[in-house]
This record gives sequence, C-alpha cells and structure tokens, in this order.
Amino acid sequence: MPPDINPLSTSRAPLTGVRVLDLTRLLPGPVCTMHLADLGADVIKIEDTGAGDYAAPALRALVHRNKRAIRLDLKQPEGVAVLHALVRDADVLVESFRPGVTDRLGVGWEALSRINPKLVYCSITGYGQTGPNRDDAGHDLNYCAMAGVSDQIGRDGDAPALSNVPIADLIGGSLTSAMGLLAALFDASRTGRGRHVDIAMADSMLAHTVVPMVTLARNGQTAPAGTDRLSGGLPCYAFYATLDGRQLAVGALERKFWDRFCDAIERDDLKPLHMPADPASAARVRAEVAGLIGAQPLAHWEAAFEDTDCCVTPVRRLEEALQDPHFKARGMVIEAAGEGGAAQFACPVKMSDYTFEVRRPAPAPGEHNDEILAEAGYAIDAVAALRRQGVLG
Repeated sequence: MPPDINPLSTSRAPLTGVRVLDLTRLLPGPVCTMHLADLGADVIKIEDTGAGDYAAPALRALVHRNKRAIRLDLKQPEGVAVLHALVRDADVLVESFRPGVTDRLGVGWEALSRINPKLVYCSITGYGQTGPNRDDAGHDLNYCAMAGVSDQIGRDGDAPALSNVPIADLIGGSLTSAMGLLAALFDASRTGRGRHVDIAMADSMLAHTVVPMVTLARNGQTAPAGTDRLSGGLPCYAFYATLDGRQLAVGALERKFWDRFCDAIERDDLKPLHMPADPASAARVRAEVAGLIGAQPLAHWEAAFEDTDCCVTPVRRLEEALQDPHFKARGMVIEAAGEGGAAQFACPVKMSDYTFEVRRPAPAPGEHNDEILAEAGYAIDAVAALRRQGVLG
C-alpha cells in the first residue's frame, strides 16, 4: 500500500496498491499518470539527473500531484540496476522515449518483462513503435495534421485552427494510454502476464475522426472545415457573437430544442428552418440569428435562456468556468492554497466509495530518493554511494 494512503479512510481509491513507474515528461505521459495517481496509484516519477522534466513550474504543480519523485541516471549501469530493482515491485511502467531508446539503455520491454513478467509496459510516442514514421519527431499539431483532424478544425476558407487544449497530447497521449494500460493491467491480474502497450498519438487521432468519417462514407469526401453539420453547417449548432464581444453556444440539434430556442428569441417563423435544405438557406437563417444575438450583451442572453432547456450556454473563459457553481458543486475546482498558489481542476472520475483528494503536492525532482530506494531494499550506505557516483540527483 502506498505510504500516503490512510488505511482507515472510508474512501477506497480504486487503484490503491498499484505501483506505476513514470519515465515520461512534459504533457502526454504525465497527465496519464496524474489520472492514475488521482485514482490511488502510487506513481513514482523518475527524472534524469540533467534537465529532467523541464515543464513549466505551473504545469509541474498540476500534473505531478499525488506522485513521488526520484532522479536517476539511466546512462550509468548502477542507475539501470536501480530501475531494475524498482521494476520488481511495479505493476506499470510508462515511458515516452523515441522507439529503441529504452532498449539501448537496458530498460526496454524485453529486458524488464524478464525481471517482472506481470509488468505492463506502456510506450507513448507520436507515430508508434512500427511503421515508416516511427522515428520522426513531432508535436500535437503534427499528429492532428497527419490524421486529418486539423483539416476539420476552423472556419471555411481559413487556415486550420490551433487549439490551446492539445488534442493529440491529451486524447492520444494521455487518455488512450490510460485506457490501454488499464486494460492490460486488468488482464495481467487474471493471467499473470503483462503486455507491451504501444500508443501512437497519431493513431489515436485517426481513430477518433468519427464524424468526418461518416461524411466521407456518405459523400465520398469530407466537408471543408466549418461546413460539416457539427462544424458550422447548421445554424442550430453554432457560436454567435453578442453585443459585448462575447459568444453564445447554441446546440439546439434536436427539433424540440430549436423550437424552444426560437421561442426564447421570439422568432416562431424560424422553427420550420431547423434543418435548412441547402447552404444558402442555412446562411440566411444563421444571419438572422446572428443579428438577433448580436443586438444584446451576453448577460441579457444568459437571463433569457436561464430557465429554457434548449442546449444554449455562454462561452466561458477558464477563470469564469472555475467559478461556475455547477463545477464547484461537482467538486471539480481545487481552490488556490497559500500565497502564490494556483487553482487546479480535480479528478473528473466520480464513483461510489471514492472521493478524490490531493494526498500530496507535486514533488520536487528527486524529493523521495531515499524513501523509494529504502523500499526497494537499498541500505543507507548504498544510497549514499549512489549519490556520490552521481547516479542519484
């Protein structure tokens, strides 16, 4: 049992007793292991003794909560030996090196599975462990671009839009990895055999192009960005600017919601035009709605739609979302603690007999070197020797 879990607590975190070794950095892998840590896993963040995980301090504070930390030089044989010792009691290892790097270091899947056959070894890369692009460098926008996702984001005639919520990093690198390794972990509990989970962020993006894939099947080609049914082609599913420069999100896809929306804006004549027959008709309806919405500030429309169940919401800024009573009631907001502290979001997974908590703040690099090595069987003098050799940071 991880040392920071209170055995008397009535909240049973579902991953209590699962140990995860996290060799990743920056965003995709750390967010994946943050979710595991939030759900009770004992996540040990392993950083090199050089630059380590060079994420910005605010990002570190968010994505490394509920984890412990050790700094280890895997380029030294003694550092590899330490990782081998940690692997003996681990359930999961997550890494995000380019293909082949961990094998050269002596900490690849084949080597570690011989030490611990139950180990689930998850590799997160841009393009996967196989294929002609496996060794290519990339970032979130490259994976979205290659998979046909970027082509579908934006307005008709404009360049593809960039998202400040990195889609490939978080859906592909974080959530798909968590899904894959948890499936393998469940299987290992039954069979005693772990698996190598090969996650490519570009694969995950391609696998989630559900809506444009339907358009492709129906029409033989995708629609330009901003023109498909859910990307701007329908006036009942669109953003509309308000008088004060804010935006209103109208998602009245179903006829009953559109009818209520038309009642709220006092335009009964628009009800039959829920699904316009052609783009020109859609443009006319959109222009009518845009003129109405644009004549009043956001506060007016918030009041107008407050008791109208028609899928209309304001477009919140993040700082506003963190103050929203609904998210607070759901326990999704962790208020800033201490001088200079920042608010955080909570774990989005709600389940019976489990209450999310920040059991420990994000650790400093190598903060738990001695504690973790002691658990792995290293004596005090052996740890001191590793420190003198520069194996520990």
